[in-house]
Amino acid sequence: MQSPAPAGGNAPKSAGGRVISGSLWLPPEGAPLHFITEYSKNDHALTRVDARVKLLVFLGILIMVLSYRGFAFPLLVTLLCLFLDIRLRIPLRAIVLRYSEPLFIAAVVLLLKFIFSGKDTLVSVQFMGLNLIGHKDGLVEGLLIGGRIIGAVSVVSVLGFTTPFNELMAGLSWFRVPRGFVEIMMFAYRSIFVLFEDAMVIYTAQKNRLGYSSVKRGLNSFGVLAGSLTLKAFENSQNTTVAMVQRGYDGTMPMLDHRPFKYSEVAVSFLFIIAAGLLWKM
Repeated sequence: MQSPAPAGGNAPKSAGGRVISGSLWLPPEGAPLHFITEYSKNDHALTRVDARVKLLVFLGILIMVLSYRGFAFPLLVTLLCLFLDIRLRIPLRAIVLRYSEPLFIAAVVLLLKFIFSGKDTLVSVQFMGLNLIGHKDGLVEGLLIGGRIIGAVSVVSVLGFTTPFNELMAGLSWFRVPRGFVEIMMFAYRSIFVLFEDAMVIYTAQKNRLGYSSVKRGLNSFGVLAGSLTLKAFENSQNTTVAMVQRGYDGTMPMLDHRPFKYSEVAVSFLFIIAAGLLWKM
């Protein structure tokens, strides 16, 4: 899909002279690859499947994971997704970064459930004058919630690794997701990387000037960084608005044209959902 050409012939520039990309909702070149769906360019059977089919299948698996009352199904889904990540040749660093935050959240939930929830005492420890009691039923409940978190993140990660962002948005639009929501996601997606680029420039300049040589100077530098990014966000939003108007924006975003469904993809996906449903019922 090509973006409409600018009315004046030249790409509009920001106040700092930066050319605004013609694809306004795509991240700029040089963006960190572990955040975006560049891995979907890898040649694999999943990357060639229609985004609409993948959305339906992954949504079904996600619902099963979140509604399952046990450990087996989320664990099986997590192992399957990790296997797919390896088959997709996703770098280990990208996998670790993608899973680190949900693992931390799952660990916090597990700890809170273990200490503050339940009645069946498993262990009691004195720590700094406090009597900390661990509960067996709280531990089990925490493991159940943690398993659902990791399983759900695994499903979403594979979907992100195998589907370009613009195809995901086009698929959501085809399913009649509100257009305003889809467009906001597009602009937010691109803005993340624009702000990341600005943050790295400011941080590098501060670091070269010993802005983080001590805790006090580091806190002051971080405050300046946060304030500068806030101003940059408003500036970038205004520049994006000007660029969109110059490209003939009339309130609607053009989306990708979908090819017809392949019967083989639909049939295989249907059988996969049935098999997953049978495992979920066990």
